[in-house]
Amino acid sequence: MSTTHSANLERSLLLIPLPLLLVVFYLLPFLGVVGWSFTLPEPGIEQYQRIATDPAIHDMLWRTLRLCLTVSSLALVIGYLLAYCWIFSPPFWQRMVEICIFIPFWISVLVRAFGWLIALRSNGVLNGGLMGLGLIDSPLQLTRNETGVVIGMLHFMVPYALFPLLSSMRQLDQRVLLASRGLGAGALRTFWQVLLPQTVPGLLGAFIMVFVFCLGFFITPVLLGGGQTVMIAEYVFLQMFQTSNWGLGAALSVVLLALVSALIWLLLRITRVNRLVG
Repeated sequence: MSTTHSANLERSLLLIPLPLLLVVFYLLPFLGVVGWSFTLPEPGIEQYQRIATDPAIHDMLWRTLRLCLTVSSLALVIGYLLAYCWIFSPPFWQRMVEICIFIPFWISVLVRAFGWLIALRSNGVLNGGLMGLGLIDSPLQLTRNETGVVIGMLHFMVPYALFPLLSSMRQLDQRVLLASRGLGAGALRTFWQVLLPQTVPGLLGAFIMVFVFCLGFFITPVLLGGGQTVMIAEYVFLQMFQTSNWGLGAALSVVLLALVSALIWLLLRITRVNRLVG
């Protein structure tokens, strides 16, 4: 009995540093940010009232929501196709999918954003190639707008959509699919009535995960948006470090954290996290 008690005590001592670190480095700073949102520049709820009534902030929040939904939806479609190829294709194509996913995944978001900036600018690789093929007469405007931001964010987020979908598909019993085909269902009907319903938890989990990541994007919108596509993370940065409006920046941070927390709670409610990560 004493041995068991000693082992439990040792495990407890080993776990103590984790909650302490969370309190010191996350909870206390967050409480400070909440305090700023109610006290700067004057005590009250002025900053939250401004968030609720300011049209400029509403435009920024709507832009952030629109871009996050667009990127999440596109990442879900591409991730589903890649996961399907990874599971049901021959080994050669599985290796090709792995190469296409993991090599960019190991490159930092800053390097990737600069790479897309070079590729998408007016005299970049993409416009030069299209003009060389005679497909366009003048360069397309692919940077300093939402198009470039979507492309850059989508490139970064596809792996985060792929992994939950891949885990969901790996848990399928492929004999069920074979049985569907054996009973006369075509490939399309098997997909809609057998495969897709069984991967819905992975789809929902992947969508929420990608959406949450997109809400915090900073570098990619700054570089590819060029100040014309300001999302909430950049807006918070501008309020705090350029206009010195710490109260509004803190209030927006609290709103963003509340939204992310609600989405994570929803993710935990609709699916099991252990199923998403295999």
